[in-house]
Parts: sequence; C-alpha cells; structure tokens
Amino acid sequence: MLTQRSGRVRDARKLTRRQGRAKAGLFLAEGPQAVREALAATADERPGLVTELYASPPAATRYADIIDAAMAAGVPVHHADEPALAELSETITPQGLVAVCRLLNVPLDAALAGTPRLVAILAEARDPGNAGTVIRCADAAGADAVVLTRGSADPHGGKSVRASAGSVFHLPICTDADLETTVATARRRGLAVLAADGAGRLDLDEAEAAGLLARPTAWLFGNEAHGLPVATRDLADEVVRVPIYGRAESLNLATAAAVCLYASARVQRRVR
Repeated sequence: MLTQRSGRVRDARKLTRRQGRAKAGLFLAEGPQAVREALAATADERPGLVTELYASPPAATRYADIIDAAMAAGVPVHHADEPALAELSETITPQGLVAVCRLLNVPLDAALAGTPRLVAILAEARDPGNAGTVIRCADAAGADAVVLTRGSADPHGGKSVRASAGSVFHLPICTDADLETTVATARRRGLAVLAADGAGRLDLDEAEAAGLLARPTAWLFGNEAHGLPVATRDLADEVVRVPIYGRAESLNLATAAAVCLYASARVQRRVR
C-alpha cells in the first residue's frame, strides 16, 4: 500500500504543476469519468496513453470495472491510501482514482490533417475551467480539433481535465500554437476563419443567412476578460457576434463557444 511518503506518489504529485507535466511529459486524470475515457482511448487508438493507475481501497472496490479495464490493458495498478490519493487530487473531495497519462499535445499540422470541417481555436484563453469546457463543447459538437495558442491555459491541468469530462481524450488537441501560423494553416486546410466577438459586424443569424456557417470553419475565441484584440480579429475572414435577445451584457467564453460551435455544426449537418 502506497503512502504519501512513497516515491511514486511524490513523483506523481509533481504532475499537478505545469512545469512538472512539461518536464515529465505526463499529466494526471482524476475521477472515474476521466479514467474510463483515458483507458478506452488506450485500448482503442492510443496504446500506452495511460502509464499507471492509482486507486484507494474503497475506489478499487467501487470501480472494479475500471480496475479490470486497466489490468486488461496492461496498465500497472497501484493501491494507495486515501491521504496519498489526496496528494494527487486538486478537488475538495477526492474520488480515489488517478491515472497517469502521456501528454495529449499533437503538432498543428497533425491536428488539422485531412479535411476538417469544424475547429475551435482558443487565443490566450487563460481560465482552465473554460478551456476544458470548450474542449467538451467542441467534442459534443463533432469538431475535428481544438487548438490553444500560446498564453492559453494548459488543457492537461486538473481543472481543465475535469471540466472536459473526458473529452480531452476524444479529439486532437494542439497546445502552445502560434496564432498567425494556426490561422494560416486553417486556411490552407480549406477552413474559413470566423472570430467570435461582441464587436462583430454580423450576428450568428445573419452569418447563417449569408451562408457563412455552412462552410468548413475554424472558430476563433478570445480571452475571458478582454475578448479578441483588434489585431487578432483582423486575422479572421469575418467577425461574428452572438445575438443577445435579453438584457444580459454578454456570455462567458465557454457559453459563447458552445453557441457558435453548435450553430456551425447544425448548419453543416443540415447541408450534408
């Protein structure tokens, strides 16, 4: 039984920090949902994605199916006491399951390979919960990839992974990308670039009426507090705003992203 003083636990604890993740090339996925999705990806298309699994005795009993799936995939399972699992958790109430996974980052060209139809680009989106939620929304909308530019939150952080509800394991994710290179690459792949911003010339309804949403699209989303600066908006083919029908001043990043991504997905599916 591993404890807080165990070398393995101390090493895994370093992965709760971005610097530690970058140095080791590993990150932590906590909780049954994230661990299930990580193991499913390991079994289906990413052998070796999960390198080891930590489980407290109560969690090992409660989630016996996950332990069985890990063993079937050849993933080492370490039993640790609850204080040790708490060391690896970034939540108030740890769930007793933590998987150590290889970083998911893929090169930009690989993330946008083939003929993508819907991509989310996060430009300096710094809130990890928002980053994870946008990844979840992109996955739900059937997007082909998510790109996070330099200055954005790390999608491998605990809060991002939890907010994604396992979606980090479902689609290609590129991190630390150069914004101008990303936009240029998206265009080479045949994607129109639409910037989501309250200063947009068109709203979503008008963009749909103009036929913009039927095209393969990369949506560009900005910083939570400051939105997209003028120089970034100028990189886009069109700036589009989400219409506000009530009295709310605006929508937060994740909500606006969900609305835009689903608007494109709905029109694209109808056209196809």
